[in-house]
Amino acid sequence: MKAGVIVFPASNCDRDVAVALEQSTGRPTTMVWHGETQLPALDLIVVPGGFSYGDYLRCGAIAAHSPIMREVVARARAGTPVLAICNGFQIVQEAGLLPGALLRNASQRFVCRDVHLKVERSTAPFTSRYNAGTVIRIPVAHHDGNFYADDETLAELQGEGRVVFRYVTAEGARGPAANPNGSLDDIAGICDPSGRILGMMPHPERLADAMLGGADGRAMFDAAVEHLS
Repeated sequence: MKAGVIVFPASNCDRDVAVALEQSTGRPTTMVWHGETQLPALDLIVVPGGFSYGDYLRCGAIAAHSPIMREVVARARAGTPVLAICNGFQIVQEAGLLPGALLRNASQRFVCRDVHLKVERSTAPFTSRYNAGTVIRIPVAHHDGNFYADDETLAELQGEGRVVFRYVTAEGARGPAANPNGSLDDIAGICDPSGRILGMMPHPERLADAMLGGADGRAMFDAAVEHLS
């Protein structure tokens, strides 16, 4: 399986994702600079976290117009799976690949801590290694992770089973104490109708190895390898 990570000015999780991918694939990860206009042949594209362009304007708004994103959008619409994490989620929303918006955290503060997620959708290519209903621990690190969508879009996401992760307590309960940013319906991650484009605010690459303090995130990368190899 050939995986590629898009690198923007002020990306800060691109190398972390590359390491997690290499651990699961056993192959080098292709790093693609945002100014490129072509992508090599890839089975998986990751749009990583960070603070692309310093989060000027809206988070992800400038990066969404980087030259490489035209190719990312084209590949995604042609069927190449895309995993978009944190700032990457913001970027693919701005690029029109996923609906909704990510607003300023309800607390108006940057949040950086481990949270618990309930896996709502256990399907390929990213979550097939989890059972639906499983609670996992994954870190968040963001200032603008408050998921919002209008009523029609939210109903569509819910009705089509496109909510992939929700914030919960360690026991699996939903509520304000478990939601780190005020996200509507406790949403932490969503996918497109095909399930091949996944956007999430938490960082699975930050807990993808026991040496990091936990490995709940590794199953996402292993699932992608299993599905795409």
